[in-house]
Amino acid sequence: MTSAMMTSACSHAHIAQWPNPARQIIEHVLAIALRGLPQMYRRDSGLFTFTCRKRDNDGVQQHGESLRYSCIVVLGVALLDEAGQRAILGGETAREFCGRLLSRIEHTNNLGDLALLIWCAAAVEHPHLPYAIERLDQLNGTYEPCETVAAAWVLSALLAAHKHICTQRLFDQARARLVQCFNHAGGLFPHYTSPLIAPLGRSHVACFADQVYPILALSQLARATGDEFALSIANRCAAQIVSVQGAAGQWWWHYEVHHGSVIEGYPVYSVHQNAMAPMALLALADAGGTNHKDATARGLAWLEHAPEIGRSLIDDDRSVIWRKIGRSDVRKLVRFSRAVANRIHPRLTLQPLNWMFQPTVVDFECRPYHLGWILYTWLGR
Repeated sequence: MTSAMMTSACSHAHIAQWPNPARQIIEHVLAIALRGLPQMYRRDSGLFTFTCRKRDNDGVQQHGESLRYSCIVVLGVALLDEAGQRAILGGETAREFCGRLLSRIEHTNNLGDLALLIWCAAAVEHPHLPYAIERLDQLNGTYEPCETVAAAWVLSALLAAHKHICTQRLFDQARARLVQCFNHAGGLFPHYTSPLIAPLGRSHVACFADQVYPILALSQLARATGDEFALSIANRCAAQIVSVQGAAGQWWWHYEVHHGSVIEGYPVYSVHQNAMAPMALLALADAGGTNHKDATARGLAWLEHAPEIGRSLIDDDRSVIWRKIGRSDVRKLVRFSRAVANRIHPRLTLQPLNWMFQPTVVDFECRPYHLGWILYTWLGR
């Protein structure tokens, strides 16, 4: 990626409006995304890797491949000019790359993956978009119970496709499924759109992703159609996660759906700090909802200097952002114990676990969807 492309990507007017140090952090992570994504492309499969892990000596090592992450990369890269797209996508444009992804659609039964494929096809105006939507309809993908993240992606995808093809029935079904699962008492979305498919131990626990993707989808809906009820839900959910944000800007991981409280904060994921939370909260403000710019800036600041480890998670030498900071426990003991305790009583927090298992462990891997969402968040407004 040339320096000229980096300068162009980092010079959007809305980025310039952010005061320092937030603006410098935004420009920093954009530069990392542009440099880091090409090393995550797998020429042997034509997809992006599932993850890159730190080598002991230098650089990173690719592991696996992911259709889902490849779709998210396309959503971000499609916002670059043609030269920038080809530099990241193995010489292809975003539309050409998306065409190859769509060739897998007959074998794509995962609702989240299918939603992202439709979203990509709409973003690049691919001629096979109608067939992708037919595939969604064949799988009853707009109304059956599912994971909340997938439901939000379906709504975002159909919103992106709405101007290209008539999808009103599917659109209405997707909206209803997401809106109806919101817990107004706790101000949060559950992990599943219906308690009927939720495992007993998980029915009261939701994660950060379960909140930000619905906030994004409903904000997009409100901006596109003026849906005030959707905006009110997005506002309520955003207010709740902001109200329990960590003192140093941490976006916590697991929540109790019915009360809106934090069950367990760690691990803290870097993608939440500089991509997913900003993506949702900025979309909310753009739709006329509450502006949470200060909370967004606090989240960005944590990435540059995480107090848990006293340094940044950005690795300029390897052009990656390390994935998360977690506790020193094994087999997710703290999260499991607190989820069980919270099921018994919401005030049973098991505080001694905080000093028994310190949050000082860095996960030295970086996944391409993180860098893709950075581009989508900061270049797409």
